[in-house]
Parts: sequence; structure tokens; C-alpha cells
Amino acid sequence: MVSPEKRIEKFEENILASYASFSSKTRGRHYPISEHPLRTVYQRDRDRVIHSAAFRRMEYKTQVFVNHEGDHYRTRLTHTIEVAQISRTIARALGLNEDLAEAIACVHDLGHTPFGHSGEDVLDGLMRDFGGFNHNHQSLRVVDFLERRYPDYPGLNLTYEVREGIAKHESTAEPIYPDVFPPDEKPTLEASLVDLADSIAYNSHDVDDGLSSGILDWESLDEVPILAAARENSIGRYPALHRKYHQYAIIRTLVDEQVTDLINQTGDNIKINNINSLDDVRHAKAELVSFSDETKGKLQPLKNFLNQKMYRHPWMEANASEAQTIIETLFKIYLDDPYKLHGKYKLRLDKEPVEKIICDFIAGMTDRYAQKMFEELR
Repeated sequence: MVSPEKRIEKFEENILASYASFSSKTRGRHYPISEHPLRTVYQRDRDRVIHSAAFRRMEYKTQVFVNHEGDHYRTRLTHTIEVAQISRTIARALGLNEDLAEAIACVHDLGHTPFGHSGEDVLDGLMRDFGGFNHNHQSLRVVDFLERRYPDYPGLNLTYEVREGIAKHESTAEPIYPDVFPPDEKPTLEASLVDLADSIAYNSHDVDDGLSSGILDWESLDEVPILAAARENSIGRYPALHRKYHQYAIIRTLVDEQVTDLINQTGDNIKINNINSLDDVRHAKAELVSFSDETKGKLQPLKNFLNQKMYRHPWMEANASEAQTIIETLFKIYLDDPYKLHGKYKLRLDKEPVEKIICDFIAGMTDRYAQKMFEELR
């Protein structure tokens, strides 16, 4: 009898495009293990991530709004789920491996600090003399070292392809472990699409949360052509509808337009560049997963709008200032007395630089836990 794992692998061979990442052709894991008879390697990776403590902690980590500001705003966890959903849609339409795309989407933000990018900026400054801080690098550190769930090895022991998806999540970032993930070798298409699915999610849903919070006002949408067109379309179809439902329609339209354009343009790129295998993908000279030039032109004003009207809003800057105070204070307290660190972190004190241990501890905190420690220790 053929095992479910092998049956799924055979299904992949029949249904996936020739340039997809096949589970049976993975580059494997750092620590060899017997694979599961019911799941492919990428399904197993996804499950390992979802069952990790770092994944659960994202429920109380800031996406844009700090957790205590409201139950309806997105958290780092709900954002991750949205990225995974968008990634699966794109992967399926392009004949790519949905399980690999989902695994990379689920893991891509595990290394984020409390208080969102504000927290990351603070830790980067504090760690400047020790290599700085980058959430992608930290995500890889989480799955390779900090998560301890198995007796035979550290970390989650994920496949090369999922770990590569973390290391190469942002194409403009400094290479991470270039000796392991060669910078001149392109990542899988599944990894590349997650990068853009991430931007689709936060560009669209930050508008949604911004409107719900009152930081963005309804009339300001007309400053951005892509938002103005979506708003006009919704009002034209349903003139008597409550504004809140028009807001939902605008966000749906924004996501749908980006996803559709990305799928169509990527399909064209694959054809134009004669991509027929994963090896072709890895050595392609051109950008394969991309929006059309027209959509890129529409999205830039949206990014500028969010940066000016939302991310630099006095409310956001006040939150950033609070995050800086909390993280800098905690860092100093633990540096002055490392034995105030908890559990497993204290056990590392004679093995690693104390600054790195403190950085790992603070980066793993949720917003509310960081606030709790700040109140207790200051």
C-alpha cells in the first residue's frame, strides 16, 4: 500500500508546474530524520511552525496597533494568517507548491520584536556593536536554535527551502548566511511570492485598520488613485450602503487587484523567460514574481500615503516612543544584572555574549509581557 506521503508527492508530480518546488526533491534538513508517513516535508514544516511557542506569541505582538488598543486590529499572528491565505491563492493559480508557500508564510515573521518595527529599530540600535538586529535573521535564529521541542537537535529542523524563504524574504536586505544560502542563487518561486503576498496584506489591511482607528479619514482616500477608484466603484454600486461596508469593499478590491495582477504578470514573466524547471528559476536573470509596471505605479502612492498619514501619525510616534523606553530600559536592567533573565536564558550566560542573550529574550517577548516586565523591574 502506498503511504499518504508518497501519494501526495505523486499528486504533486501530476498537478504542479514543472518549475514548482516538489516535496520529493527537497534539499533536506540539517539533521537527518525519518520523514512522516502521512505528510510531505513541507506539510510537516508548516505544522512544526504552527505548534511552536514563537508562533503562538505572535497573537500578542504588534502589527501596527499595540494589542491593548483594541481587539479588532490585526496582530502579528492575524497578519501572518492573512499572508498564508493570500500565498496559497497565488501558489495554486500558478501551479506552485501551496504547502511550501504556506509554511514560509507562517514562519516569515517569527523573529519580530514586540511593538512592531519600532521595537526592531530599537533593538537594532542597541545591538549595533554586535551585528545589529534584523527580524528575518531572528526568524531563522528562532527556528534553527531558540525553539527547543525535540530531544535530538536544537530548533525545528525545517527543510532548506523553508529556511531559505526566511533568509531571502526581502530581496533588498543584506544576505543572511551567504555560505548556506548563496546570494547569486534565486529562491524558489514559492518564497518569492510570499514576499509580495506580505506586502499585499500589510498595504491593504493597514488601510483597513487605519480607517477603523480614525487615524485615516474617509475623505483622504481620494489622495491615492487606487483607493479613490475602489471607493468610487463601491459607492457607485451601492450608494445607500453604510460607510463601513464600503470600507470592506475597498479592501477586498485592493487585495483582489494586487493578487490578480501578480498572478498574471508572474505567469507572463515565466513564459517570457522560458522557465521550465526549478533550476531555471534559481538561475534566472530577470525578476520572475512581480507586479506589472502599471500596478507598481499605482502602489507607490499608496505606500507614500501610509507612510505619511499613518506610520508618522502622532499616535504612532507616541507608541514608538513608548516602545523605545520599554525596550531600552529592559535591556539596561538585564545588562546590569543578567541573572534577572528567565529560565533557559540564564543557562546560556557562560556560553554566549550577554547582549545576544538579552536580545533573544526581549525579541521573543509579547507586547504585554514586555510592558509587564517593565512595570515590575524598573
